[in-house]
Amino acid sequence: MTHDPHRHDPDFGPAGPARPGHEPIFNIPNVVLAMLLVMVAIQVALDSLLPQKVVLEVILQGAFIPQRYSLPISGQEGPYLWSPFTYSLLHGGYAHLALNGFWLAAFGSVVARRIGWVRFLVFWVAGALASAALFLAFHWGDQSIMVGASGVVSALMGAAARFAFGNGRGFRRDQAHLNPRTSIIGSLSNRTVVAFLAVWFGINLLTAVGFSFGIADSAIAWEAHVGGFLFGFLAFALFDPVGRR
Repeated sequence: MTHDPHRHDPDFGPAGPARPGHEPIFNIPNVVLAMLLVMVAIQVALDSLLPQKVVLEVILQGAFIPQRYSLPISGQEGPYLWSPFTYSLLHGGYAHLALNGFWLAAFGSVVARRIGWVRFLVFWVAGALASAALFLAFHWGDQSIMVGASGVVSALMGAAARFAFGNGRGFRRDQAHLNPRTSIIGSLSNRTVVAFLAVWFGINLLTAVGFSFGIADSAIAWEAHVGGFLFGFLAFALFDPVGRR
């Protein structure tokens, strides 16, 4: 397969952001739309197309289960390795998927336009791993079953907080993905970011004490949310091709 050096990615090139005016269809970058479609297809298959026995096996093999890591790895090598990522593509129902899909479209779009589709996919995997790691730390040996993209979405929120909420000189609201990246200290000095962090951590604190906001029949994995958010906020510079200037 050959590569034309004069051809430009309409979303975002590997080296930097697309020029203003090159907006993706429906204002959602192709990579974000692709991830949404993958999750929808999986949910439809699990909910309507596959036999119940197969559905249970997919959940068992693909969900993140902390107990798996307190047992010998022999006989479960596959899920041991891939479930810290595949859980982010599974959901507990259409309501769960719709909620994560909404926030993925909102925050994933601005991050994807900034870092490009390759870095976005790497960021997705790394964010899923970070979310699963903190969940595992709080639930070592538990039989809890975690599914959903909310940990990755939280990582994208943390990443966006480093550049999308600026209000000083040089910051743009209409093309937020072109804003300079602020330092961690600088971000924590931004009133908009601080307000966003206060609300976000407040909501997760409420879920930690059992408040579900009426949107879930099972416990919300607040640990995964916090793990993902901290990863996105602290490690975003490793993925950012734009930089601070």
